[in-house]
Amino acid sequence: MVISQREIKGVFEIQMEPKRDNRGFFMKTYDDATFEKFSLNKTWLQEYRSFSKEKHTLRGLHLQLEPFAETKMIQVISGEIFDVFVDLRKDSATFGKWGSAILSEENKKMMYIPRGFAHAFLTLTENTQVLCKMDNYYSFEAEKQIAYNDPDLHIQWPLSLLPILSKKDAQAMSLKEFIKTCT
Repeated sequence: MVISQREIKGVFEIQMEPKRDNRGFFMKTYDDATFEKFSLNKTWLQEYRSFSKEKHTLRGLHLQLEPFAETKMIQVISGEIFDVFVDLRKDSATFGKWGSAILSEENKKMMYIPRGFAHAFLTLTENTQVLCKMDNYYSFEAEKQIAYNDPDLHIQWPLSLLPILSKKDAQAMSLKEFIKTCT
């Protein structure tokens, strides 16, 4: 397992290393001692698995406000996604900046995204399944959504058509609205 800091402080990419043989592979997806070296060890309280049937399904940008903010660890178990994280920590030098990674069943990467970030992903394949661990409990009242296509964020989604969105994501607020009402 190789852990590396990404361009925005606090976000880490985790490259898992499968041990292969004639049966397939065996792979460590979490090791407390290794994560502790980077101060990433958490008590994971919830884990969700999502399935997206169609390519270009977009889930996000989602976050929860304090005291329900969440650290997330994202892993793709089938298919491929364009994973996006946006820094919304109000005192951060990179507030409003975003980063991305391609996560897939093939490349066996995970993303560690700390509290204070909005998160989204776009499926790049059909029949995509994603696991997401969280270190806090879900709260409907604390959940917020920011528009995936907000012009102030300028996220470069790999899309030629409109994505498949939930009603909630289609009605998400702008970054300016978020700053005005939530920070």
